[in-house]
Amino acid sequence: MKKILVLVLIFTFLMTPTNIEAENLKPPQIAAKAAIVMDQKSGRILFEKNISEKLPMASTTKIMTLLLALEYGNLNDIVTVSKKAASVGGSSIWLSPGEKISMINLLYGLMLNSGNDAATAIAEHISGSVDKFVELMNKKAKEIGAYNTNFVTPSGLDIGIDNHYTTAYDLALITRYAFNNYNKFAEIVSTKEKTIPWDGKEYDRYLRNKNKMLWQYEGADGVKTGFTNKAGRCLVASASRNGQRLISVVLNSGPMWEDTQKILDYSFANYTPIKIISKGQMIKTISVVSGKEKYLPLVYNSDFILPISKDEEINVKIDYSLPKSVKAPIGIGEKMGVAIVKLNDNQIATIDVVAGKNIDKRDYEFNFKTIIKNWIDIFQY
Repeated sequence: MKKILVLVLIFTFLMTPTNIEAENLKPPQIAAKAAIVMDQKSGRILFEKNISEKLPMASTTKIMTLLLALEYGNLNDIVTVSKKAASVGGSSIWLSPGEKISMINLLYGLMLNSGNDAATAIAEHISGSVDKFVELMNKKAKEIGAYNTNFVTPSGLDIGIDNHYTTAYDLALITRYAFNNYNKFAEIVSTKEKTIPWDGKEYDRYLRNKNKMLWQYEGADGVKTGFTNKAGRCLVASASRNGQRLISVVLNSGPMWEDTQKILDYSFANYTPIKIISKGQMIKTISVVSGKEKYLPLVYNSDFILPISKDEEINVKIDYSLPKSVKAPIGIGEKMGVAIVKLNDNQIATIDVVAGKNIDKRDYEFNFKTIIKNWIDIFQY
């Protein structure tokens, strides 16, 4: 009997890791109508469900509002709140007509308390009107590549509105752009609590971030919740572990916290960030025409880290589009071509290939000295 028990224990021990690994590799079932997990650095999609379906997105709209405020606004500006901004319904930071408040404090109110009044005040201050700001939102969406997105308001309120929509993919793309370009974005969306002045009162406003992931999930560092009856519960979240930040989106998800944790857990468990390319790493040398040196080293202009599963590493390939020769003069860091990173023959990214050193143009004096040196070398033999 003891021998049988030992054999069972050994069998269980040997089989458990395999079962766990198999379970990890299986994408989770979620309730969200659409969802995505995107790696912030590479843009690779690690999980997807209906990522191109156009859906309303409620207050996750405010990610674009924050992005544009950082791009076009001045954080030290003092904003005068209009009657229109103060009267906007839904979630707010209790702005009053004529109140004066700094732009940076409006941004915290926008993202932590999801202030619709703050969104309107920001839009009016930057563009002069909500309509003009919405034009800016849609223009920026197209610049980023969010082609299936249309904004109608800076807040996400969609009462009586039919054409305020995005996709899970577009929303992840917009969020990635914000993270990649603005450190202040990351700082604001990761803030759990904040007090900001309250004009005309003896006490401050207390803001508490509605994104419970910041308290509940390891490495959570953003981004924005949203809810309307039309959009359902929406959440754009981000989490960072071991130098890797993942961005997740769930749209129209009743259990949005649970869905988000499932897809992030799945992505962290199954994809490990691997450095494919190192900045400054030499690729090859090419010949130089009319230069003081005959050969130019080509190097990568940046690191490239790609999250891949265990069985994908052998399928990563790098192709190059490079010249066979170049003409001097050449400056260090000057772009010479690109490296094309492919996974399973699908293009993932392009990395600039640059000159690894300066090479000056050969002049008359240099030519003369070279000829003399060559003659001396010949006569020495």
